[in-house]
Amino acid sequence: MGRYIIQRLLLVIPTVIVISIISFIVIQLPPGDFLSSYIATLEAGGQVVDEAQVAALRMQYGLGEPVYVQYFKWVGGIIFQGEFGQSFQWKRPVSELIGERMMLTVVLSLASLLLVWAISLPIGIYSAVRQYSPGDYFFTLISFIGLGVPNFLLALVLMWLAYTQFGMSVGGLFSPEYADAPWSWDKFVDFLGHLWIPAIVLAIGGIAGLIRIMRANLLDELPKPYVVTARSKGMTERALVLKYPVRVALNPFVSTIGWTLPGLVSGSIIVSVVLNLPTTGPMLLTALQSQDMYLAGAILLLLSILTVIGTLISDILLAWLDPRIRFN
Repeated sequence: MGRYIIQRLLLVIPTVIVISIISFIVIQLPPGDFLSSYIATLEAGGQVVDEAQVAALRMQYGLGEPVYVQYFKWVGGIIFQGEFGQSFQWKRPVSELIGERMMLTVVLSLASLLLVWAISLPIGIYSAVRQYSPGDYFFTLISFIGLGVPNFLLALVLMWLAYTQFGMSVGGLFSPEYADAPWSWDKFVDFLGHLWIPAIVLAIGGIAGLIRIMRANLLDELPKPYVVTARSKGMTERALVLKYPVRVALNPFVSTIGWTLPGLVSGSIIVSVVLNLPTTGPMLLTALQSQDMYLAGAILLLLSILTVIGTLISDILLAWLDPRIRFN
């Protein structure tokens, strides 16, 4: 087990280096740069752009330097100063911009994640143990609907129901009077009142998918000889199912941690835009559209690193949960 963990840890460092290079290349792929987009916006508004000012801005931001020079400056700032650079569009440090939205994004994503696991695990077990029962058919139908309906459409429907039936405006995570107010008990209660719709919307697709995965995996395990042997020794059906086959069928839940950590930071970008949520997803979209390379690059790098860390955690938990992985 120790050797397995060390091997995984040694793979993390070169993976992160390659990811940082790819992230920086990706944000450089569109033609032009932030300054080009900014100049085009000014000219579209009828403003005259001073060439001397453009040259000064290009030198100030280092946009005239080769890409590899810009990359090493960016990475050097991250490693030696802990800074991800300056956002061109917001004219503020990238770390400040991301930090402001990080807490709300993590809380929202954690709420949806706990909702996914709390609902999909017992329903998936029930559907497998009661295969082809009316309850199994019902949950199968609900799962297919959850997989087929786009999250952003569900968000619009829930917003309409909340407004028409309860008189609540649930766009965003705060009411207008609490948006810029310091944290207090009233603001926290208002936050909880706005949290349930985005949490449900973000959770629906994950619940539907994991129900099907849990059901399929558990159905594969129930007929196996070790289950038949344990049943023949007189174990009760509930203890038998929970102790042996469910543990093996949990592998997909553990393996999805690699996708969960970046999801805690990004959330669903389209849903966040529709619901006007102050999370990092819409900020990433805006940064990519305006070619704000340091902001976009920092968010992409952060999501990629979290994916690597999540995958490492998944590998370790899977090795602990399933001895076959350790032996292989």
